[in-house]
Amino acid sequence: MAIALAAPAETAPRAPRGQFLRSMPLKAKVGGAILAVFVLIAIIGPAIAPYDPSAINSTQDVALGPNWHHLLGTAVDGGDILSQLLVSIRGTVVLGVLTATIATLLSVACGVTAGFLGGVADEGLSLVTNVFLVLPALPLLIIVLGFLGQHTGELATALVLSVVGWPWGARVIRAQTLTLRGRDFVAAARETGEPTWRLVLFEVLPNEISLIAASFVGTFLYAILTSVALAYIGVANLNDWSLGVMLYWAQNATAISIGAWWWYLPPGLAVAILGMSLVLLNFGLDELGNPRLRGSRRARRRARRAGAWRPTDPTPVRRRIEAAR
Repeated sequence: MAIALAAPAETAPRAPRGQFLRSMPLKAKVGGAILAVFVLIAIIGPAIAPYDPSAINSTQDVALGPNWHHLLGTAVDGGDILSQLLVSIRGTVVLGVLTATIATLLSVACGVTAGFLGGVADEGLSLVTNVFLVLPALPLLIIVLGFLGQHTGELATALVLSVVGWPWGARVIRAQTLTLRGRDFVAAARETGEPTWRLVLFEVLPNEISLIAASFVGTFLYAILTSVALAYIGVANLNDWSLGVMLYWAQNATAISIGAWWWYLPPGLAVAILGMSLVLLNFGLDELGNPRLRGSRRARRRARRAGAWRPTDPTPVRRRIEAAR
């Protein structure tokens, strides 16, 4: 019996050069631009730092405000806040990237395997995922990182954060894989004799790129916020600079009480802006990969161009009655 092979619904003509960037939502462009600035600072920050971030001035016992020699002021021990900030951004970004990479790889491997194979493999991997989902993340992280001590490196911390953070993405990817494995283009490729690994790599994963990217960005945000919170309470390697470590030393020296806003405000704003960029990028990727959200955005854009941006009058009957009077 001959099988008619039709092009899958997900495939589309190749977009002209530059059209993909123009089709990205504005929130994704803004979030990506802000994130690119932080990545650039993480790359060149330690090289352009004016002072050694760990340098201590033994003759100083008071935090100095911003001045020409120290643009963001100094800490109580004389450490330059600007130098600490530039070096700390690298530590936070590197930790976030490591955690997001490891957790995303675990999520994709577990989610795709469970969703595509089904049966016993699906039940076993789903059980493991559910077990990690119900674990209390923050107490577990405090216990494990506290047990590892103050000499924990970035890779070890990223591994601990990844073990707790991968199940959320795995469940979403598994659900998407369950819907894709029953599509016509996957069945057609299976009938042609394609092995399982080729079906997964060339038929399933390309249709989950936006979902995997959103999972990566979400895990990145989780890693940054969690690492900052853990460092703020002292459960981190305080010998390596990060935004959380800066906030820890600021609160440890009662920077708020003494009015040294230049000590805690720059790292706090850096965490907030970096988190905002990841949230905007995540929302934009979700809108780009969701046909319903993408269609509604295109409809709003056409309405604005046509001048029909005003909402429909909700009370046309009332206006007719008043006109009749």
